[in-house]
Amino acid sequence: MVNVQPGLRSSTFYRKLPLQHSIDTALFDLGGVLIDWNPRYLYRSHFREDETAMEHFLEHVCAGAWNHEIDAGKPFADAVAERQRLFPDHAELIALWQSGWETMLGDAIEETVAILRELRARGLRLYALTNWSYETFPVARRRFDFINWFEDIVISGEVKLAKPDPLIFELARTRCRLAPASTVYIDDALRNVEAARSLGFHALHFQNAARLRTELATLNLVR
Repeated sequence: MVNVQPGLRSSTFYRKLPLQHSIDTALFDLGGVLIDWNPRYLYRSHFREDETAMEHFLEHVCAGAWNHEIDAGKPFADAVAERQRLFPDHAELIALWQSGWETMLGDAIEETVAILRELRARGLRLYALTNWSYETFPVARRRFDFINWFEDIVISGEVKLAKPDPLIFELARTRCRLAPASTVYIDDALRNVEAARSLGFHALHFQNAARLRTELATLNLVR
């Protein structure tokens, strides 16, 4: 739970917002926005710098659609076993997706964390909506203190739904008491941004922190 300091929700600040952009809440994606995650951090050494072979593996064996199933709540052990049966020649490499997962997790994206810190200081309500396995999210909780700044985090693996499914946005809306028209949503996946926009959220496609700062400054949310 965020402890808002007295005076941060000042009427002076909120009078500066145009009526059509009366945004008082920020809903963040985590991976790719605030936290660097990339399976190549794990697999590059196992492919001995053979980028072509590694990319083929990540596209066809441990593919994004398969990882999406894990994000949507499938247990790691079941997902790995199913994939190993399909690709027995890659069984050891597939097993690494579970045993070596933490190596895929990079550092915090500090420039975006700085923006989050500024939004927090200005008194915005902060929430997160992330596609993440319920089994590995505790690793992120231990590593990144800023995760505690969010009033609530909707984790796809826990609720058995994953973006861009509109149902997970609806769940976040009701659970976090969000008003889409006064909530800015930030995600690095365009399909998720488009899903949020279709539901009335003010959604921004994250590409880098500098661009995000410019877009939020346009809304008078940061300087």
